This record gives sequence, structure tokens and C-alpha cells, in this order.
Amino acid sequence: MRNVPLARVDHLPAEVLPIATDYPPDTLLSWHEHRRAQFLYAATGTMLVETDAGAWTVPGERAVLIPPRTRHQVRMLDTQTSSLYIEPSAVPWWPAACRVVEVPPLLRELLLAAADLDADYAEDRRADAVIRLILLEAAGLSEVPLHVALPHEQPFSRLCRAYLADPDVGVSNADWVRAAAMSERMFTRHFRHLTGTSPAAWRSRARLLASIPLLRHKTVTEVATLLGYASPAAFSYAFTRAFDVPPSSMRQR
Repeated sequence: MRNVPLARVDHLPAEVLPIATDYPPDTLLSWHEHRRAQFLYAATGTMLVETDAGAWTVPGERAVLIPPRTRHQVRMLDTQTSSLYIEPSAVPWWPAACRVVEVPPLLRELLLAAADLDADYAEDRRADAVIRLILLEAAGLSEVPLHVALPHEQPFSRLCRAYLADPDVGVSNADWVRAAAMSERMFTRHFRHLTGTSPAAWRSRARLLASIPLLRHKTVTEVATLLGYASPAAFSYAFTRAFDVPPSSMRQR
């Protein structure tokens, strides 16, 4: 199915509903949730996914697993998607939090094939086999840690979400402490308790996540300069250390 609203078919008995959607540039799907688990694959472009607990950046030809009943919003940057909406009982192994995963060539082709299936595909043995193979392949995918935790308390949540929207290298701990009207020691201790990291390390990771959409159109050198790194090598080292993959891997394959 292509460009079909989920609400139109969610009532159907199929365990898995495959829907491909073409989004205009910079489309924001504001806060919502699904009763089904969602396998959201970016065939092109980049997706920015937020929940109450964190933010995930999904480059082209990767996917994000979104648990059922998870409130989230998604910004689509020049994106074509292939989604699977799955009854929770069909995927007992589904993660409890969002997870970005690599999508190998076989699964990529299966997802593209599933996008052309009708809602009543279960009567077609080949189509049903495609869906079953997709679920088998999806259960063993490798995670790519392209995310950052988001604190649920104020003013930390407000500061972090504002930084994600505009990751300015010039923002310092002093700026955040002043905005929060706290002592630096109290702010840092509470922030670390909520996120597991220091404010400076959190901002650094957020800037690296912001580099991913840029890497689709710019060189590593250009992105390193934009983000305030001393050299392309320093940026590449920080990126690889944070996400276990080099920045060059973020280009569309």
C-alpha cells in the first residue's frame, strides 16, 4: 500500500500492514502514537524521531523500531518511507524503547516489495511469505546507537529540546546554569542523574547527531567546520567513538 493513512486500514485483521509514504521536504508528524508496533524504514532522506525519553536520528536506508503506544513525533527530511505496522502479539521480541537499526540488502528489497502489497495480501501465499521473511529478518538486526537521552524534568527537558533544534557550539554550561537559575554543581549533578552524562558531553553528542543530515550533502571537512571541530580528523574520531561507525557511512548507499 502506498500513501494510505494508517487509520483507514488499522482495523483490518492482518498482523502486519505495510505502508509506503512519500513526504514533502521537512514534514513534521506531530506528537502521536500507534497501537501497533512500527518498523519505520527511511528509503531516502533522514528522519528525526523524538519521544518523551530520547531523540533518534535515522539516516537513509536505516530503520527505527518504535514500540506500540509510544508517544512520538517525526520530522521527515526529504524522506520516502516504508513502514510496517505490526500487531504486538506477532513480535514479542520488540524492544521497549526506540532503536535505530541497520537494514541489510535482503531486507531492504523485501520492504520495497511489501510496499506494493494490498491490504488483503494474506490470501496470496507469496505475499504472506514475504511478510513472514521480513519479520524473521527484522528480529536479528544490529542496532546503531544514533540517539541521545532526553531528561523528563524541567528546565532540563526544555533546554535539551531547544538545543536539539539549534545545536549551537557556542552554548556553554554557564548559559544553561544561568537559564536554569541553579548553581553549576547542582545543575550538573541533577543533569547527570537524569541523562547518565554531563551537560557538555550531552551537547557534544547532540551536535554529532545534527551532523548526520548534513553529511548527505556536504563533505566531512565542511561538516567538521560547521560544527566547530579543529579538524576533519577530530570530527571523524568523535563521530566514530560516539556511534561506532565513521561519518562516511552516513552517505546514501
